[in-house]
Amino acid sequence: MKICVTSEGNNLDSKVDYRFGRCQYYIIVDTDTMEFEAIMNSNLEAMGGVGIQSAQLVASKQAKAVITGNVGPNAFQTLQAAGIEIFTGASGTVKETIEKYGKGELSSVSSPSVGSKAGMPNKNK
Repeated sequence: MKICVTSEGNNLDSKVDYRFGRCQYYIIVDTDTMEFEAIMNSNLEAMGGVGIQSAQLVASKQAKAVITGNVGPNAFQTLQAAGIEIFTGASGTVKETIEKYGKGELSSVSSPSVGSKAGMPNKNK
């Protein structure tokens, strides 16, 4: 089965990114073989629609679950409509998170974990 873990880097030893729509990378992992694809997030600096676009990307990769730190309402709704199970509150490395998922130690969520625009970059720096 394919799952998606948000990541700060492009490999299984990278830390889980706490953001879904604005994470650095999406790691798409086949849990049967542990083969993975690292996809750089091209939506990282976009002004709007990031959650929806990111969720559509994950759905296009046939992921059955998303594991992340937080997910906003637009991404949540899009992922849910695609039949993708959502797990939030993840931390540690991507590999550790996948192991926890495989052991059934993660709980899926039934609502967004943050409000809209939570991951917007601060343009007033």
